[in-house]
Amino acid sequence: MTPSPEAPRDPRDPLDSLILHTTDNGVSWITLNRPDAMNAVTWDQRERVIALLADASADPAVRAVVITATGKGFCAGADLRGAPATGERVPGDVARTIKRGAQRLIAAVLDCEKPVIAAVNGTAAGIGAHLAFACDLVIAAEPAKFIEVFVRRGLVPDGGGAYLLPRLIGPQRAKELMFFGDAVSAADAERLGLVNRVVPAEELEKTAREWAERLAAGPTRALAMTKHLVNAALESDRATAFAAEAAAQEINMTTADANEGVASFVERRSPSYEGR
Repeated sequence: MTPSPEAPRDPRDPLDSLILHTTDNGVSWITLNRPDAMNAVTWDQRERVIALLADASADPAVRAVVITATGKGFCAGADLRGAPATGERVPGDVARTIKRGAQRLIAAVLDCEKPVIAAVNGTAAGIGAHLAFACDLVIAAEPAKFIEVFVRRGLVPDGGGAYLLPRLIGPQRAKELMFFGDAVSAADAERLGLVNRVVPAEELEKTAREWAERLAAGPTRALAMTKHLVNAALESDRATAFAAEAAAQEINMTTADANEGVASFVERRSPSYEGR
């Protein structure tokens, strides 16, 4: 089933064609749509994606998110030509640009209160790779590649790369990818633990839809708290993690879905969750 498009914000707004957005069966689909540029993202596109992720968190009708792209590339990185014009560069400008742009994008994915799936259709390079790695689950088409391209340009990784990769695959593997900048195939990315599942290209959308709709039918608030606990645990000591777990359990037991889950177990039937 093809998702029905949402009403455009403004028919004159080019972002409605460069960032496609649909909502279907509780799933928000965010699609990068600059295939001629391998979906390199401009400043304006990043702002649109950030806003859509914030909207997904706030909208009770949205219970899962998929980020994907059209064409042969998932995202070739940042297109800095789309950044706001500035005058002469002064010390601090680069840091501010990174903080306001790439880092906010990655944080928006990590902080989204709904599960986020990356459906990686092709090459994901630089911030494009980090956009995928920030997602809760990653499904990659067989032709997809992941490239820590920064070293090839004499640059330091940005967009949270040095934060994300060691947590996913450990510091030694992360350094190997970042020091050499070699392309990593989808199969190797799965072996390393960067990708959950690799599928034939023609099955990518179907698989992403199945996973997303399964998540959308789940206990949404419990999933949100589980995501937060897992992400926070990577930076917490045991006492802090255990305290956060107990607090999350206390809060979650006030939700309708938790009550439904317990009732369905007692009554020996399948639960019907409403995301509340």
